[in-house]
Amino acid sequence: MQKRSIFLILFIAANILYLFPQGDLSKTWVADLGNGTYKNPVLFADYSDPDVCRVGDDYYMTASSFNCVPGLPILHSKDMVNWQLIGHAIDRLKPDELFSSPLHGNGVWAPSIRHHKGEFYIYYGDPDFGIYMLKTTNPAGKWNDPVLVKAGKGLIDSAPLWDDDGKVYLVYAYAGSRAGIKSVLSIAEMNEEGTKVITPGRIVYDGHADDPTIEGPKFHKRGEYYYIFAPAGGVATGWQTVLRSKNIYGPYERKVVMAQGNTDVNGPHQGAWVDTPNGENWFYHFQDTGAFGRVVHLQPMEWKNNWPVIGIDTDNDGCGEPVKTYRKPKIEGSYPIITPAESDSFDKGVLGLQWQWHANPADWWHFADEGSKKLKLYSVPIPENYKNLWDIPNLLLQKFPSNEFTATVKLTFLPSAAIVGERTGLVVMGMDYSLLSLEKTEGGFILSQNECIKAEKGAMETVNQAVTLNEPSLYLRVKVTPDAKCIFSYSSDGSSFSILGKPFQAIEGKWIGAKVGFFCSRPINNNDGGHVELDWFVME
Repeated sequence: MQKRSIFLILFIAANILYLFPQGDLSKTWVADLGNGTYKNPVLFADYSDPDVCRVGDDYYMTASSFNCVPGLPILHSKDMVNWQLIGHAIDRLKPDELFSSPLHGNGVWAPSIRHHKGEFYIYYGDPDFGIYMLKTTNPAGKWNDPVLVKAGKGLIDSAPLWDDDGKVYLVYAYAGSRAGIKSVLSIAEMNEEGTKVITPGRIVYDGHADDPTIEGPKFHKRGEYYYIFAPAGGVATGWQTVLRSKNIYGPYERKVVMAQGNTDVNGPHQGAWVDTPNGENWFYHFQDTGAFGRVVHLQPMEWKNNWPVIGIDTDNDGCGEPVKTYRKPKIEGSYPIITPAESDSFDKGVLGLQWQWHANPADWWHFADEGSKKLKLYSVPIPENYKNLWDIPNLLLQKFPSNEFTATVKLTFLPSAAIVGERTGLVVMGMDYSLLSLEKTEGGFILSQNECIKAEKGAMETVNQAVTLNEPSLYLRVKVTPDAKCIFSYSSDGSSFSILGKPFQAIEGKWIGAKVGFFCSRPINNNDGGHVELDWFVME
């Protein structure tokens, strides 16, 4: 009997290791402390405007993706702390011809994810076109094409509610830059399928006086009350407001249920109320950390007098403060520590889920070669109006994984013999950016550390330091410190690295954190070019 028990334990352990390879565990940030507690953020990466729903014992998260493609990341968890990236809901943004160029900060804003009658729904706002919905029965698989539910400039941050009487409603906010108004929330009724709004929108709350820039509403019903969870006060400085009413169109009472208080968690708001099968309540929100993006925190939550209290309410005023560490949710079963993918060996025959382009890609931009176990990036002609890398769509990037890390890539640059000026490199991208640029010149290969300050304003790159190289195979590295300083270095053997240039101060992109990755470009629009081969990429 004892031998059989030992065998069973070993069998289960082996299968857990097979399903969740421990080699994939992040070497930069792990929220699960391994002793029944966790530390915030549970995701130290730019999963902006997170929303979460529970289906049985499974939890699913999505987040804003703006112009990055593929969009609408889908993450899965069994215990609310350990998350894996399992797919994306959008392969390409529409209209395709528009989003084939990088439209920084446009695209997918503040989605909500829900499960209703066996199907998963995501509603999101595109500030230039309106509110879209897409759905699936398998969140890790193919989602249907987005359907325009309500057209209009500046309509954003939408969430549905299926009411007890069968009616379906949509709550949403307004982007002042397009709509000409902000700080108000509206509700409209949808058809039974949730594919079309069937009544005019009706403002149900005006936050100008008490909740400026109220947005990101999430719609719920609990008992006899309708609840709208909505952040206010600004991304980096605000608080979490909750509205409640016994009538769906109001009037709504208002209460602040979480704020920064005496903590260092600025602007704690915008997220998801989730319950567990055994009745616990939790809340996900983000914190704006500048270059490191809007990172995801998990807070305990409880109901008092039909109001939620999020975080720890030490003075019993009904408004909680964020926790830094806390016990994990009480979940049946035991699950391994897992994290979203960061490093990549490029041996799967497909791009890793952590990688996103800065615009809709062409199929030929990359070749994930399972035979050679390398990723080839082919050089893409720069646009006619090229000023800097801000303008090019073929940036292959991933999120910063924490506030301190080193990223290293092994690559070989194989430019066309007929082209001078083809280049590739390792880039840290934001509204300012810096990179190690490997360029083919008439005199050979030049490796330089360049930077571009105010890239979004059309500034030109400047060269801080350059060296001439004889070999096209290199190891490129960037070390990122907790104050978002980036130190670039290179090596010919992978062991001895030489710093090149000067430290670069990373900053955020347009509504997203800074990102790190690659490009390969050529200065002319001819019929073919060279490529770069990436052997591996390691975050540690």
